[in-house]
Amino acid sequence: MMILSSMALVVVFSLVSICRGDDDELALGFTVDLIHRYSLQSPSFNPSSSSSQRLANSLLRSFIRKQNLNRNRQLPHPDIINSGGEYFMKYSVGTPPVPSFGTADTGSDLTWTQCQPCRKCFNQTLPIFAPKSSSTYRLVRCNTPQCNSFQGTSCPTNRKKYCLYSETYGDGSFSAGALSTDTITLASAGGGAVSVPRILFGCGFTNGDQFSSGQSGIVGLGGGKGSFVRQLGPLAQGKFSYCLVPLSDDSNSSKLNFGASGVVSGLGAVSTPLVRKLPETFYFLTLEGISVGNQRLEFYEPQPLLADSKQRVEGNIIIDSGTTLTLLPPDLYAKVEKAMRSRIKLKTIKDPLGVLSLCYVSREDFGVPDVTVHFRGADVKLERENVFVRTSEDTVCLAAAPARGVAIYGNLAQTNFLVGYDLVKRTVSFKRADCGK
Repeated sequence: MMILSSMALVVVFSLVSICRGDDDELALGFTVDLIHRYSLQSPSFNPSSSSSQRLANSLLRSFIRKQNLNRNRQLPHPDIINSGGEYFMKYSVGTPPVPSFGTADTGSDLTWTQCQPCRKCFNQTLPIFAPKSSSTYRLVRCNTPQCNSFQGTSCPTNRKKYCLYSETYGDGSFSAGALSTDTITLASAGGGAVSVPRILFGCGFTNGDQFSSGQSGIVGLGGGKGSFVRQLGPLAQGKFSYCLVPLSDDSNSSKLNFGASGVVSGLGAVSTPLVRKLPETFYFLTLEGISVGNQRLEFYEPQPLLADSKQRVEGNIIIDSGTTLTLLPPDLYAKVEKAMRSRIKLKTIKDPLGVLSLCYVSREDFGVPDVTVHFRGADVKLERENVFVRTSEDTVCLAAAPARGVAIYGNLAQTNFLVGYDLVKRTVSFKRADCGK
């Protein structure tokens, strides 16, 4: 989402054409690199900023994205969220292809990039796409199914012929322009490439605020009918997965897989159902509880009209690649923090970043209790890197926070897991992996 579009992943997709003779290879799916915002390979990498400053920015974006998710959850249709993503996707648009970097966001459906002529654009390292220079670029007409694929489209009276879009994000970022189609080219991590014609995207002529110079826009990997995944059609078959390297690994790329390559199965793989809720952009799962050591902490939500009554709510958490932290309802978070405090007997300290509430003084790794997240039908056992994050040389903090509204399963909890989405079977699968290999 562009909410995810903010704190999700910064994925780098390189889109390039593949000849028709490679159809057999495409049937097996394909893989592209995901590049973290703060990786040495990222166009947004700033060597002058400290690791603690970069981490603080990521953690704070979790809360910005959370605000946007809460707002969009009330909408009757899918919406884009924000744009402070953590992983970039590199791709090319048009004929001849023009390279672009977009934040890969599982919380957004609409893909957009900055376009010339810019009425207002943020600084961009790569050349800005010029629609008039692409032989395959087309505007989308009003009163068509394509124009109705996203919320936020319109047909102003002074320009009835063509479909416009406008998106505003929770952090004040925005994009507006013409809904369009063109050829998108993705470079496979295996060396091949694939060009997909007539992909629906937003050509942004007015964009701004919280975007970095390394990016050009957003790549929408949400669950709505207009998302990039669904537009790939038989190439993706409604399936994709990613494997995210830890924050400490700034030399290796994360991977994003489509189609058969995106299936997560085999020994150790577990799956949980996707729950149908609005907006359909978001990937809703059912969280049943969290175990800390041998103590299982159940997740029930109180019923407003019955003071002592609680029930399990289906689709009570969103899995989001664009949010760094895991954000839990205050009651459940308090139980988790209490269980941690009772098992870890180190000196606590205030978070030097001023973001997290349970932090310990430690320059070295220390023993942590086993933590298992219980989704409906899938128990996901976490490692230390999923549960704690180092916020300074001598401070380690619980990588979760309390927040009201919809809960979010963030990307720190997903690092070194293969996480697979099947939009046909409507499942999300998890499997422990070494994502740096």
